[in-house]
This record gives sequence, structure tokens and C-alpha cells, in this order.
Amino acid sequence: MLYKWAKLTLVAGILLNGLCPPALANTTTAGSASLDGGADTIPLASIALLLPLRSGPLGAAADAVRGGFLNAYERDKSGLAVTVIEAADTPGDMLAAYLTASKKYDILVGPLSRTGLTAIIQSGKVEKPTIALTQPDFAASKEMALPAQLLPIGLSIEAEARQVGSWVGSDYSPGTVFVLSTNAAWQKRVANAFMQQVQGSGLHANLMTLSMEDGTFNAGALTQLQQRIQSEKPRLLFAALNADQTKQIRSAIGEDTPIFGISQMNPLISNDNNPEHQIPELNGVRLLDIPWQVEPDHPAVMAYPHQPVAADQRPNADLERLYALGIDAFRIAHEIAARNTVFQIDGVTGQLNISFGAGTPRFERIEPAATYQNGIVMPLGAP
Repeated sequence: MLYKWAKLTLVAGILLNGLCPPALANTTTAGSASLDGGADTIPLASIALLLPLRSGPLGAAADAVRGGFLNAYERDKSGLAVTVIEAADTPGDMLAAYLTASKKYDILVGPLSRTGLTAIIQSGKVEKPTIALTQPDFAASKEMALPAQLLPIGLSIEAEARQVGSWVGSDYSPGTVFVLSTNAAWQKRVANAFMQQVQGSGLHANLMTLSMEDGTFNAGALTQLQQRIQSEKPRLLFAALNADQTKQIRSAIGEDTPIFGISQMNPLISNDNNPEHQIPELNGVRLLDIPWQVEPDHPAVMAYPHQPVAADQRPNADLERLYALGIDAFRIAHEIAARNTVFQIDGVTGQLNISFGAGTPRFERIEPAATYQNGIVMPLGAP
């Protein structure tokens, strides 16, 4: 495997929780990634990409974002200058790096962790266009208002849950939906976001929190779930679970009741045809994921190179998503540098609808629907 399990867990944590481990000592450095001249189609703008490139376990995630960002830059420089800046990912160090960079650069991209972003917001000193690679930690500061110069674009599993809620609320109401979760914090957040979204849709959501031991669901809980499905006949199940957990549910209840989920139900990468990686037990399960993962024929997906992976190493789906986030982060920075205030991007992380620089910032990502077919995830079409 390319990454030890501890590192894989931390990479997933960025997507699921915005977590960051104790950071190293302050090693903030700057190095020019590239500076392009030539015929400019837009006014020259300088961009700082702030990442914890030497923060141990977070380095792999930051390097994935960096790779996507710089590959997108190489494809469409347009007179822009990009500098990659390292910062230890403690809130204080990231804030210090951000404030220093904001004095020198026109547009800032980062940070990658929620704690770093929270520190920047709470400083009250967001004075340059800033594209955050994560979502604000509203749980830590519920009353926190977003600055007018801040655009958070991080991949959000809660947003995916809300999109699935709109999808099934339109297609499956009226009726009952069972919402399945464990006690994992990210799964509880996803379940809650889904249930809030389906309120008023005609679907009545019943939450079921299932206990696990050593990665296996309690047999009694699975039996109870079977019995409730037989007696209450829900229209569908929303599984705030990963692929392995959903396999256990599917094995216990059969294929009659539709199951829906989010991207964390897909541990595969696009065009992974290795039979050893396929999950036929999930055939028919529906979910959302980004185009980079499920739409290899998407024009934007075909336009950018994929991350190189050694033949004896298995690609990591979460790192692929972060690489794709880097691509779209650059494309957004490009639009902001061109002084566009309301724009759409058919991105590798979804259809992006953005308003920035004219009033309250607005960001929306719509991800494509997909389904398991022959053990792999295939596009289903827009929900």
C-alpha cells in the first residue's frame, strides 16, 4: 500500500472532519512554483497556495491538492503567477502564514483544515480574496459570519447528504426513509444533514444508530433492522456509512429496499477495473460522487492528467478527490483574477455555481448521481 493505515485515516479525516493532528514547529517557507510571462489574456495576478506540505501525515493530502492545482495552472497560466507556501498547520502558524501572504499576494488559496480556517476567520483580517479548501467549523463557532472576501469550496459530505435528501424527497415521497448511522462523528453529521433536508418533502425519516464491534455490525441490530423493514416497508434506506458497512447491511436485508448514500460509499477510483477491487455486493446502490471519480468521459476530467501511481500500489479515492479539488481551486482563482463576480464552472468536483466579489459570497457544488454496476460505480445521470 502507498500509505500506512494511520495516514489513510488522517487523509479521510480531512474530507470527513477537517481534522489536523498536532503540527510541527513553524517551518513556513515560500517557493515560486512558476512565473509565466507572454501574452496575457487577463491582468497579471499573484496567487499564494497555502498548504501544510511538511506536516507529516497531512503531507500526502496537501501534496494531492498541490498537484491538482499546479497541473491546472500549467494548462492555463494566462499571465498568473503561483507561489506555494508551506505552513505548519497549527491554527496560530497557519494564521501567521496567511497574514504574511496577504500582504504580498492578490489571491490566497487555503488553508486545508477547519481549525486553520476558523483561526483566519476569527482574526477579522480577511482582506484579500481567499479561497478556502475546507468548510468553516460552525460547530465551534455557530455565530461566526463569513467575511465578504472568503469563499469556502471544500468538499462537504454534509452538502452531499443534503443533495441526496433533495433527490429522494422529490422521487420517493410520500413515505418513510430509514437513516442508518453508527456513532462515528462524521456519520452522525451526515445523517443529521440528510434528515433536515427531507423535512417537509413528504418523507418521514427514522434514524437508526447501529452498534459495531471490530468493524462488524451487531447481529441483533441487523435482525431488528430486517424486522422493521418487513413491518414498516420504508421507501428507501439512506446509509450514512462507508462501503464495507453498507455491504453488511445489504447482505442482511437483501436487494428489495433501495439504498442511497454519499461519496464515502465509493472507495474506488475512476476506471478501476481490477476484479479484486470490485464490490458486486453493492450493485444497485445509488450515491453521489464527484465527476473525477465517476465520469471519466467528462470534458474537464479528460483535460487534466491523473496522479501517477506505481504499479504495485493501489490508488486512494480520498486523495483523488483532493487532487480534483486542487484543479477546481485553480479554476476558481482564475475566474476571480479575471474579476468575474458571478460564474459557473463545469468542474471536476461538480457543477460549481459561484458569486464572489459582489455582496455576500455564494458557493454551490452539484455532484452527479451514480450507481454500483458490475461492482464499480457508474454514472446514473443528474438526480
